[in-house]
Amino acid sequence: MASLGGNILPPDPHTQIYLAGIAVVLLVGICYSTKLTKKAQESENPTLVQSLWLFFYSCFLKPHDGDSNGNQQDALESFYKKQAGVYDATRKALLKGREDMLALAAAQLAFRAKNDDGKKRRVWVDVGGGTGWNIEAMSGFVDVPKFFDSVYLVDFSPSLCEVARKRFERLGWNNVKVICEDARKFRLEDHEPVSQGRRVSGSPNRSYFSQERPSNGGANLITMSYSLSMIPDYYSVIDSLSSLLALNGILGVVDFYVQSQVDVNFRNYTGGLVNRHVNFFGRTFWRAWFDIDRVALEPGRRDYLEYRFGTVLNVNTRNYVLGAIPYYVWLGTHKRPSSSSLPHEIVEKVDALVTESPYLHPANHSSALSRAVEKAAPEIRSKAFDAAIVNLSSNLPLPSFFYQNHHYRIYYDDQLKKHTQFNDEYIYAFTWEDTRVDERILKLKSDDVVLAITSAGDNLLSYALQSPARIHAVDLNPTQNHLLELKVAAFSSLPYEDFWKIFGEGKHPEFRSLLISKMSPHLSSRAFQYWLNNHQIFTKSKGGLYDTGGSKHGIRIFRWITRVFGCRSAVLQLLAAKTLNEQREIWRSKIRPALLSRLVSKFVVSQEAFLWTALGVPKNQLAVIEKDHAASDAVRGPDARAKNTRSHAIWEYMVSTLDPMVEATHIAADNPYYLVTLDGKYSRRCHPDYLSPQAHARLSRPGAFDGLRIHTDEIDEVLARIAPGTLTVAVVMDSMDWFDPGSTAAAEQIAKLNRALRVGGRVLLRSAGLKPWYLAEFARHGFVAKCHGARTGGKCIDRVNMYASCWICTKRENLAPPTPEMESVIGAEITSLRI
Repeated sequence: MASLGGNILPPDPHTQIYLAGIAVVLLVGICYSTKLTKKAQESENPTLVQSLWLFFYSCFLKPHDGDSNGNQQDALESFYKKQAGVYDATRKALLKGREDMLALAAAQLAFRAKNDDGKKRRVWVDVGGGTGWNIEAMSGFVDVPKFFDSVYLVDFSPSLCEVARKRFERLGWNNVKVICEDARKFRLEDHEPVSQGRRVSGSPNRSYFSQERPSNGGANLITMSYSLSMIPDYYSVIDSLSSLLALNGILGVVDFYVQSQVDVNFRNYTGGLVNRHVNFFGRTFWRAWFDIDRVALEPGRRDYLEYRFGTVLNVNTRNYVLGAIPYYVWLGTHKRPSSSSLPHEIVEKVDALVTESPYLHPANHSSALSRAVEKAAPEIRSKAFDAAIVNLSSNLPLPSFFYQNHHYRIYYDDQLKKHTQFNDEYIYAFTWEDTRVDERILKLKSDDVVLAITSAGDNLLSYALQSPARIHAVDLNPTQNHLLELKVAAFSSLPYEDFWKIFGEGKHPEFRSLLISKMSPHLSSRAFQYWLNNHQIFTKSKGGLYDTGGSKHGIRIFRWITRVFGCRSAVLQLLAAKTLNEQREIWRSKIRPALLSRLVSKFVVSQEAFLWTALGVPKNQLAVIEKDHAASDAVRGPDARAKNTRSHAIWEYMVSTLDPMVEATHIAADNPYYLVTLDGKYSRRCHPDYLSPQAHARLSRPGAFDGLRIHTDEIDEVLARIAPGTLTVAVVMDSMDWFDPGSTAAAEQIAKLNRALRVGGRVLLRSAGLKPWYLAEFARHGFVAKCHGARTGGKCIDRVNMYASCWICTKRENLAPPTPEMESVIGAEITSLRI
């Protein structure tokens, strides 16, 4: 080491050799890379190694030297010219989601094509289409040369456009035109024939709802695949797309993004926020990483896109092949819903269908009539209407529900705690109410208006088979309604065999593909996102649909008990029993001693945590069971006190449920509720009514679900926004058992039921009690109750036999009108509901 005042010693010889070696390696590497790059550029079919090296060199080593004069085309050529020939080979792993976007767009176009007259030209514009990969890939979903009259690939890079021209010459697709032009300047009028009746431009200060439409009818499809993030002046490009897109056209975008949930937390028009949030580290890293290649990931690009158009479908996901890069797939359309000439008309129409209020089209009534109707029946508005008015008044797109092809699903705020409390999990994968009994009791007619709890939707589908005028499905858990939406979408788009695999067997290896290419046009954005994120439910090797949801815990515990007690084989024998007597014998001798043992009842089934998590039994309903048990014959005698326990009450309830059911119903032949519980799937012989071929033929007809409305809310909230005297049937399942007898909540809901129902309207309810306490409240609020089944003397009241009693409460009279003081309170409540 040199002294402080002396000269620095020369480097160690070993260090000199090491540095010289590094220099030689770098020199050889540069020479080799230059040669490899040159070969890759000159070769028509470069090897994978050559392609990957050229991609790495162009993206991370080669300096950008083509935009010294601020010319965007030169900048693009500087980046793409060297790698144009290997572009497609090197982007497959990086640019994920392109096939999904194309499949979703093709499904939307196919749905809209059913309503076309066949005379209008079908046009697709691929903005930033590069080498034409997207257009060729679209052939996997539609016949591009036949489906589209014209396809325009618009790109600003001459090198990429040349690759595209060669591609379509090879394919022989004469309807595809490659346009090397700035996307801001592209106009269909320069290439397409002008149609009759060109729309005249209005005031330059016209509303965004009245954009001028292209004279040729516009493009049915516009796509942007990883191009929006590379356009510096993206505002003008997005603005130009609005006048380029046909009135009923679809805009599809797939691109990288980084965004915080805080940025979009209060927007109701984005179509859902599932997986949208990217953490701070991810936002910082990916923006810096992509900035090297001049790919801009600032949130403003996506925000402006969603502001200028209405969201149809929206997906936020990650490319886990390459470090979990965030990307999104988005489908949109014009801000103004295409199914109405004016936005307020469709809002009013949907609102009328939700609230059961009369829809009065402005052209069909005078202002005097309107005032008279308003005076006679005060205006009732849905939450969807309130949200739409807020958006319209703020120049925002409507909530995505208004842009769906069907208006089944009603707007709800998915960020509210009352919805997020379920942690994106449904409790029931199948419904536990015997629809055969419902059909026999209710005998629905074509003029019936039904309100029912959704659950898994099976009961609602059985009601739909009876063709009532309207069905209002209500559930506070969004995912229960997602499940109903999926079933309706499958009816509307899939053949019976696919439908059976998904909901009969609970599995389908092609579920994801069917979801994207077939069912997506029939789903709301939030339901679609949910099932795309959970597609493995139907595709994984084990389990399936009926091994999911909160109730799966009860099913799994039953399987565990049968294994511990060595009677799993007996369960299989029970399912194979050919006669009812054979089934009874297997139950009595092999399964009942294990399942109904006092040990299992005391340490498993009677626990509150198990009852709620696995069976959905809350503490108030548990109290109903315990009260009935305390008054029953089971606790009489010298040891009555010892028997008056929760464990004994649950044991007796299970005995009263299972013994009569096994004795009276043949599970393998005619009890789908216990068959799916024991076997995890239905059979062709035994299944709910909606899974029959006849039901599929009926419910797959166009318009079969036009009367369906799906509300994600409490029953009280929905009842408060339905016009008085319009419901004829309300099916509340066992939800009344959940009320606290010490509160006024049950009385308040019964009063709302009285208000919403017509005189003669009926409430169907089931209870864990033989004579539930709230029947007295029904009597006080103008109803007459009649028992349609009571589980006494070992009687089996239906194939489920899960509840102690079944009741119909019929409305006999309207409640007395409220006093002025009560009216002011009600008015304040309605105002708070709207807020």
